[in-house]
Amino acid sequence: MFEDKTLICKDCSAEFIFTAGEQEFYAEKGFTNEPQRCLKCRQAHKQALRANRTMYEGVCANCGGKAVIPFKPTQDKPIFCSDCYEKMHDKDNN
Repeated sequence: MFEDKTLICKDCSAEFIFTAGEQEFYAEKGFTNEPQRCLKCRQAHKQALRANRTMYEGVCANCGGKAVIPFKPTQDKPIFCSDCYEKMHDKDNN
């Protein structure tokens, strides 16, 4: 059904393979557009987006340590440091 496709990165013009497995994953998720960037350029683009993000500090509701989050904390929702969040997320997935 799906076959590997060679695509051209819109940033660096390098050829990259859009594998059959990736195409299947995109179809399962309902994505209709093919990737436009190679892996290296996708990672650089994501990193640039993260660098421009405003981060906020708060107190972790679990351990009381410093929590750095990408949204302004409010009193009605608990926030967690990355370590506590990861532990809670791992526990939920097991």
